Amino acid sequence: MRVIGREDQELREREVLSDDAALSSESEGRDRSSAPDILRNDFQRDRDKILHSKAFRRLSHKTQVFLAVEGDHYRTRLTHTLEVSQISRTVARALSLNEDLTEAIALGHDLGHTPFGHAGEAALSDCLARREGLVLDGPSFAGSGDRSHLLFQHNRQSLRVVESIENGGAGLNLTAEVRDGIVCHSGNLRAETLEGRVVAVSDRIAYVNHDIDDAIRAGLLSKSDLPESTRAVIGRDHSERIESLVLDLVETSAEFGDIRMSDPMWTAMMELRSFLFDSVYTSSAVKTEADKASRLIGLLFEYYVAHPDEVPGEYRDIADGDAVVAAVDYIAGMTDRFARDSFHEIFSPRSLRANELAS
Repeated sequence: MRVIGREDQELREREVLSDDAALSSESEGRDRSSAPDILRNDFQRDRDKILHSKAFRRLSHKTQVFLAVEGDHYRTRLTHTLEVSQISRTVARALSLNEDLTEAIALGHDLGHTPFGHAGEAALSDCLARREGLVLDGPSFAGSGDRSHLLFQHNRQSLRVVESIENGGAGLNLTAEVRDGIVCHSGNLRAETLEGRVVAVSDRIAYVNHDIDDAIRAGLLSKSDLPESTRAVIGRDHSERIESLVLDLVETSAEFGDIRMSDPMWTAMMELRSFLFDSVYTSSAVKTEADKASRLIGLLFEYYVAHPDEVPGEYRDIADGDAVVAAVDYIAGMTDRFARDSFHEIFSPRSLRANELAS
């Protein structure tokens, strides 16, 4: 056997990967310099840093869509992350892009996501907007210019996790390419690298398909409910949809020299996404639990802002004493279970012990 070290891998990248791929040996680097690893290139090191982080471990107990669901087979934020990684790596490999960079971005893209899925994200945004005197759906927000920086956005929080929260505030010291891909995976932001753009599209492919799968398992949908127009383009079951979307993404990207789908395939996927919003995300069963989660997050936020000493000192130090920032960082990092436990500890009545009554 022969040891394949970092320099061998960097040489292989230059020989094998596309001219458009991001090379680990040409990375823009880290904020703090560090000695090169003997075996791993810089993007592989970033992948491992993310994989071993506390924020990554907590993803296993954060909701994807279905809150308080009974059953072991529904997606969590962690399984979603792994599915995004798998799709991203398949696409990157097929296009001769840097699979290591793609994997690192995919594994880190949701590290800053709240408990209770997008209900938690929306709840924190609403809390922050109210503090600014804004109503998210009202004219005070729409007519105020770009105020999105005032709201909670999980992609920006993911960047904050890897830059400022993990390792007691020191961050993970990731390369610029990985950090760019993490923050640009959602919204209207566009990653500088093709690998980052692969993750952004793969994220959409993953959640549209696994949310359909979970909704069918939960009894909210049947396969026959899916729009016929999308079934004709994308496919009629989970496997067909994934294969069609990934193959179209690879072939269209190769043709145009950028990461994109064909217009018919993209339109069909967005139609499926809209169908999910109408039939699943805003369904009474999902919305009932989401509303409870929103109230829970809102009450925790107000409590911790009013009682900053109840926030762990690590978060207060990272926030430089800003009670709002500390509360947001603390709540966003919670798992569903920890958020519920914290809520009950603060707001639910409990039996008093004799010594407590005496004091």
